[in-house]
Amino acid sequence: MLSQKARYALRAMIELAREDGQVTAGELAERADAPRKFLEAILLSLSREGLVVSRRGKFGGYVLGRPAEQISFAEIIRLVDGPLALTPCVSRTAFRRCEDCRDLATCALREALLRARDATAAVLEGYSVADAAQGAGAELIEG
Repeated sequence: MLSQKARYALRAMIELAREDGQVTAGELAERADAPRKFLEAILLSLSREGLVVSRRGKFGGYVLGRPAEQISFAEIIRLVDGPLALTPCVSRTAFRRCEDCRDLATCALREALLRARDATAAVLEGYSVADAAQGAGAELIEG
């Protein structure tokens, strides 16, 4: 599951993509429906990675660090939540053997988990902040 922190990060990035100029942390917190102090910590980590640029001062705020078309959902989620894979043994960015694994080559779970990782990565790497900013939402699924 996507963490609340990742959801706030994605919402903030989408709001920055929708804006022509810079946006203050307070405005972003309101638009992203996020606690301001928590969002400021998220923005700091996004800034360290160059996804956002912060400008200090009376007329300061945040802008995207590069064009929205060049920032994928996968990049943001990996930065905030870590690998997209469901288990470490199928991760491309943080591979390690599972603690209870007897043999990687004969593991009955790995093939399905590899496919899930590949499908998830393909969708999230192919979906940019610009796509989300221009999108109209998605299908509603109710239980």
